[in-house]
Amino acid sequence: MTPVPVHPKLQYQLPPSNRQVMNENDLIRALKSVAETKPVFRLSEILPYPDEPVPVAELFAMLSPHLPALKLRAEQSGGDVIISRILPSQTYLLNPGESERLAKFFAMRSIPSLLQQGIEDYILKKSGKERDDPAILDRLRKAIVAQKDDYWKPVQKRLLRYTRAYTVLGYLAYHFPVYFLQTEHLLEMLARDGLLKKSMTILDIGTGPGVVPLAIADFWSRLDGAKADVYSVERSEEHIEAFLYLRDQFVPKGGKVSVKPPVKADITTPGLIRIPPQVDLLVFSNVLNELNDRPPAERADLVMQYAERLAPDGTILIVEPAEEAVSTQLRLLTLALKKRGLTVHSPCSFIWGTNCTPDRCWSFATKRNILPTRLMGNLAECSEPFRYINIDIKYSYAVLRKDTLTRHCYRVPPGSRVLRLSQIRRHVDKRINLIAAKMSENLGDAKNLMFRICDGTADTPVFAVVPAFQVTPENERIVSAPYGAILMLRGVHVRYNPKHDAYNVLVSRQTIIDNAE
Repeated sequence: MTPVPVHPKLQYQLPPSNRQVMNENDLIRALKSVAETKPVFRLSEILPYPDEPVPVAELFAMLSPHLPALKLRAEQSGGDVIISRILPSQTYLLNPGESERLAKFFAMRSIPSLLQQGIEDYILKKSGKERDDPAILDRLRKAIVAQKDDYWKPVQKRLLRYTRAYTVLGYLAYHFPVYFLQTEHLLEMLARDGLLKKSMTILDIGTGPGVVPLAIADFWSRLDGAKADVYSVERSEEHIEAFLYLRDQFVPKGGKVSVKPPVKADITTPGLIRIPPQVDLLVFSNVLNELNDRPPAERADLVMQYAERLAPDGTILIVEPAEEAVSTQLRLLTLALKKRGLTVHSPCSFIWGTNCTPDRCWSFATKRNILPTRLMGNLAECSEPFRYINIDIKYSYAVLRKDTLTRHCYRVPPGSRVLRLSQIRRHVDKRINLIAAKMSENLGDAKNLMFRICDGTADTPVFAVVPAFQVTPENERIVSAPYGAILMLRGVHVRYNPKHDAYNVLVSRQTIIDNAE
């Protein structure tokens, strides 16, 4: 390799004692030293060996993985590399008018009529017949039943591939509406958490027929001053065809959001995919669970490969169905990513400063049911209508970052007289105080309410149980608190449930529950 001439104005040299061995930590310090004094500089200005110049390509190979953490970006320039600072992006905060428009949209509980019409028109385009044609409805029902049957197989035996025409049409009819509204709820969550920017580059991995990009375009249409470029990756030609048709019908050209054509590629080969060099939001929606032939460690490695393109203040959003096995796998994946250096922003909060044991962590969020689409109504005109109505929004999610930003930064204060849930087995039939996050909506019924709680230490599931007649103004926070809220529970009674190998903490009229933060 031919050495690149060193830039004449050297800003940094390693101490003479360190010149014998190329020390990566010293190089990082050199990089930081130059970056502190110059907003833009050439990599050749970092000279570890005055007498033996090192090729820029070799320096770049060593230093490039550290650039995001140092909030620096790189750009090739001839035989050199230009290094520049990444300026902080401006967070996009919702104004009252935007919040009101979003509230009205969610109150409608349905996908936009233009998008419903686009799906119906696409079915007509592909089949040559209207959506209410009996032959078309019969084929769609068969496709939906086949997809559902496949989904409920053991994880390792699922196919979950939507590559033929009617499997894609069945997906559009049954899954698309719920996932579309679900994505809009998640985008609102990111906005409320301050994770959206005024100008964003977004990458959706395994986009299918474009649920996430189309939801982004719709969500952004209610914002006053934000814009986004949306990229995606998908390997199925049938899905790409549906994506492009719906995009052209639904997303206005020259608008706030530019939805690029999907890159046709296998998502498991990120090194071969042409994607943006710096991404503000990286989305994996209902896709990682389909890699059922890969253990959690390999899925974590795959996410980390994509995370190399993430901006220093960027966000990773992973969403999976709320089904128990899939949801639990997401928690295992989240912990694996945390151990690889990412920060778990939400919904998990590690209030004792320790890693959790997620092997039995079934935790998911819920939103109001959507209204059935016209097409669902047509499909339900049969002897088993329940098979073809999909209106429940239940999902598990994880938000991760490269920086240290978290939704809740709370830690249990030293000396607090509260019990770690890891010690709950020693306190059965006793009254205790504890601090934990509410990690579910009501899992019980109207008479007996039940909520999953977690403090990041338990290896056995714990639930807060409260009979409806025991709810008082002093303890109702367990009911009204949002998913992920950190609560102080004073005076709960511990019981063990041997049938489910779980612990219940019983909330009574004497229990007091407040926000811990």
